[in-house]
Amino acid sequence: MTPTQTTPEVLRQHAEQAYAHELAALAQHDRHPKPPRWNLSPRAVLTYLMGGRAGDTEITPKYVGEPRLMEIAVATLATDRALLLIGVPGTAKSWVSEHLAAAISGDSTLLVQGTAGTDENAIRYGWNYARLLAEGPSEAALVESPVMHAMREGKIARLEELTRVQSDVQDTLITVLSEKTLPVPELNTEVQAVRGFNLIATA
Repeated sequence: MTPTQTTPEVLRQHAEQAYAHELAALAQHDRHPKPPRWNLSPRAVLTYLMGGRAGDTEITPKYVGEPRLMEIAVATLATDRALLLIGVPGTAKSWVSEHLAAAISGDSTLLVQGTAGTDENAIRYGWNYARLLAEGPSEAALVESPVMHAMREGKIARLEELTRVQSDVQDTLITVLSEKTLPVPELNTEVQAVRGFNLIATA
């Protein structure tokens, strides 16, 4: 890049980028206990969502509504239970899930967009078929889904429009959420979720 060139401005930054200064200020002044691999305590996550102050930094509200709903959402995730946000279109479900993931994991990009065509590979894992044909099943040929990546890293995964996904594909989540493990029978192994992993779905 030459000195006269500039980095193009993206149309929309991820929450952890757009509000990085607020998240940093909250982390700096956060004195409350944090669940494993959470960047902020549940109390600081609530402040990030509902607005307030962190030292001299004003925290802008990300959600304007009943505080009790956000308290329940944060408490659900803090107690290792998956969170389902249900509402009619335009009620900020995706917006809230993005900001929850940003505040808790510092990464809101581990996202599966649910549609009628979403298959098991999008939730579990897929394969690099060129390597699969050349080498056979191996870790190198495995293509991680956002959910598998979140399990390995102890982060929050997001699944948009869960109810648009066919029911047999939804069933893929049963073992992930109940046993906190994702079997990979082709490799005779499994991926066990690291503490901090959780799932936020919208419907």
